[in-house]
Amino acid sequence: MTGRVAAVNLGVVTEAEWAGDASGRSGIDKRPVDGPVPIRFDGVVGDFIGERAHHGGPDQAVYAYAEEDAAWWAAELGRDVRPGGFGENLSTYAVDVTGAVIGEQWLVGSALLQVTKPRTPCTTFAGFWGVPDLIKRFTARAMPGAYLRVLREGDVGPGDPVEVVDRPTHGVTIGEVFRATSLEPELLPRLLEAEDLPESIREKARRRLAARG
Repeated sequence: MTGRVAAVNLGVVTEAEWAGDASGRSGIDKRPVDGPVPIRFDGVVGDFIGERAHHGGPDQAVYAYAEEDAAWWAAELGRDVRPGGFGENLSTYAVDVTGAVIGEQWLVGSALLQVTKPRTPCTTFAGFWGVPDLIKRFTARAMPGAYLRVLREGDVGPGDPVEVVDRPTHGVTIGEVFRATSLEPELLPRLLEAEDLPESIREKARRRLAARG
């Protein structure tokens, strides 16, 4: 089965006490849009990002979350979870996001995207959902979604195929990186095998391994 884009979502300005930005504004509330949207090297055109110190940038230009994982959370919490509910730009269908290999390249619409790292849950996410223990539960579930960098700009719309056109042989996945940096430190040596993993994460892995002796 070919993976596809179920929805393309753009952030709207949300002002709330839980917003991570110092100004009290967040772009975590993303809404589906009709038709193709331009994706540039610095992100999705029209997407609002509040706290740029921790969101956005080349290694986090696009965020993808699997529709199947969203359905699990909807059942777990007994509530509807609409596309964009995780703050994702791309809601995907039949794409193994957690199993995506770091450095893997996706052809989506006319854009070429590269898997970089997992999403780390934050207090803004918990506040947006109104679930105080969401960070703990999200971490335990370990289905974090994937950040993507843009290798070639292009347009992406709902229904576009998601085709994996290149996959590194090291095999280090989004799920492994997430678990290594949260609940399973024994996986940390694996992170050093993934050259396309952002250097900040690789350096964190080195420090933690050095501290463990």
